[in-house]
Amino acid sequence: MAQPSLRRRRGTKSASSRNRQFMQTVIGGVILLAFGLIAGVMIGFLLLGDPSATTAGDATNGEKAGVANLLRGRSKQMAERVVDAEAKVVGAIKDKAHRLRMQARAVKVPHLDFHRHANDKQAGTHPLDAKSLGTSREDYMGHVAVIGGSGQTPYIGEAVPESFDFSNFSPQGGHRYPEYRFGDSPFTYGDSDSDEVARSRRFFVKRAMEHAWGSYKKYAFGMDEVLPVTMSGSNGWGGQSTTLLDSLDTLWLMNMKTEFYEARDFVRDKLSFQVTRLESVFETTIRSLGGLLAAYDWSGDTAFLDKAKDLGSRLFNAFDTPSGLPRSQIKLATGQASMTGWLAGTMLTAEVGTLQIEFRMLGKVTGKSEYATKSEHVFDALRAMNPENGLYPYSIRESGGQLTFANQKLTFGAMSDSYYEYMLKMWLQGGKTESKYREMYDHAMQGMHDELVQVSSPSGFVFLADKNNGKLDTKMDHLACFMGGLLALGAYTDPTGLDSARAQRDLKTAKALTYTCYQTYAQMGTGIAPEFVQFVAGQDFVVGRGAPHYLLRPETVESFFVLYHLTKDPVYREWGWEVFQAIERYCRADGGYGSLHNVQDTTKGPDNKMESFFLAETLKYLYLLFDPDTEIDLLNKHVFNTEAHPMRILPLVSS
Repeated sequence: MAQPSLRRRRGTKSASSRNRQFMQTVIGGVILLAFGLIAGVMIGFLLLGDPSATTAGDATNGEKAGVANLLRGRSKQMAERVVDAEAKVVGAIKDKAHRLRMQARAVKVPHLDFHRHANDKQAGTHPLDAKSLGTSREDYMGHVAVIGGSGQTPYIGEAVPESFDFSNFSPQGGHRYPEYRFGDSPFTYGDSDSDEVARSRRFFVKRAMEHAWGSYKKYAFGMDEVLPVTMSGSNGWGGQSTTLLDSLDTLWLMNMKTEFYEARDFVRDKLSFQVTRLESVFETTIRSLGGLLAAYDWSGDTAFLDKAKDLGSRLFNAFDTPSGLPRSQIKLATGQASMTGWLAGTMLTAEVGTLQIEFRMLGKVTGKSEYATKSEHVFDALRAMNPENGLYPYSIRESGGQLTFANQKLTFGAMSDSYYEYMLKMWLQGGKTESKYREMYDHAMQGMHDELVQVSSPSGFVFLADKNNGKLDTKMDHLACFMGGLLALGAYTDPTGLDSARAQRDLKTAKALTYTCYQTYAQMGTGIAPEFVQFVAGQDFVVGRGAPHYLLRPETVESFFVLYHLTKDPVYREWGWEVFQAIERYCRADGGYGSLHNVQDTTKGPDNKMESFFLAETLKYLYLLFDPDTEIDLLNKHVFNTEAHPMRILPLVSS
């Protein structure tokens, strides 16, 4: 079971039965008075009739009949009007009484009406937004996060019916949930408060996976990718069945076992790695090798282990270099490795520093320790470079076996991101015994807070800037949104304890960054975030120049999942549901799901591209976010590689 958030309290009722009885008595009296007043008006009108009408004593028989009919007709009309007025008065009284009762008792509404909540432009606003928090970096760094103290959370919707229509989705806009802006957790909640709602949403995520996988199986089975618009296949990764391998553990976790074993049969009988063109060592390792290892770890089926051995031995040739840092691309058929041409002889920090989880696991299950030691050597070599602030420029040059930084670009986005992720996760994977990896991680997080954590104006959104040659670039990649989840995981596993100043700082920043990443979705026309945003003084952020597209990326929903898994705050499920609805509304195609060309354009359909990581990561994280019954345990049992392939930590794995 996941540990609860620090000082998180379960909600309790705040009103006594005596107070409830008193309020009920007052409300009942008011309603009775209203009924009496309305009844008196109705009876008086019926008795007096219309004072302008001819009296019965002066009228002829025909006139009498006419007057009688007139009165009967007016009586019917008035009766209808009185009933309508009565309903409105009673309704108003009940509504007012409800508001007074809620104010007096300060208790949560057990379930918000789902459809109203989904379409209410004010949903997510709350009077607890403390403008006194300020909007500067200094304000944020000095802020102590508030945990609980504001009553039970109001952010739980109702169960979603299976007939729910995603075509009606309309983004609700940004600047909602402002009480989460600086990393506070203002409300209390029970661990399972939102589980019923989550299960109803989980159904739709599984249905999305069935559509995506079904399209792949129908139009591109065994190929690298399915093209969702033209409904055909593509071998953009050289024909190594990338989508199939990347999807294996998602199928398992979603209990799509028939599809899982159909894929197993293909792996066992037909899969070949005789790829003759150069392919990325990094991408093949995290997607294909990681997928095979996770499938084996969950199922125990040796067909996956056999292919992991085959692929791993081919990829391992890339490590044969003077420095021990692997080459970036390889021909799997021959083992010939080389550097990527556009890098001009340099290496990317993320590419060389995001192979270790996979090769350490491969070494464990095969008994070949060299897989672990050679991949770990990369971290030793990078650690020896010892940047003062713990932050690594993304480009590294090797000359005569010696390593130097080839630039001074610091970022938690593209080309550096997952290196920081593996600092923490290698320590977790090894059972928290290899302290050097944790020390590297903590050093880097200190440097990040000192140099890259920034706050926007006018709203005070916390974000991670880049730094070029000592100068801040207020740009934040969608890729960097994984940091919310990573910081939270680091805080909950901090050797100094979750209640330590360092862990609380990191947890606060985890929540604040994740709120900002949510805003980058909520403020777009489609409700989907672009590739990166640029923070601009006085405007918070704008879509980055040349980057209005969305590639079905997972990083934001990854942080939603991790933060929910650790804290159980239902708000992350609410944000994730918004994102999923937007994906269903704007990215779904007849042959799967496609990327978006412009997240501000609501008139165009998806592009003809579905990355394998949409099935491996985005849908998996969304499913796990809504899955109260998962076996995943981030604190005690599992570690995810950067492609969201979960494997047991090494002390739990037998050779």
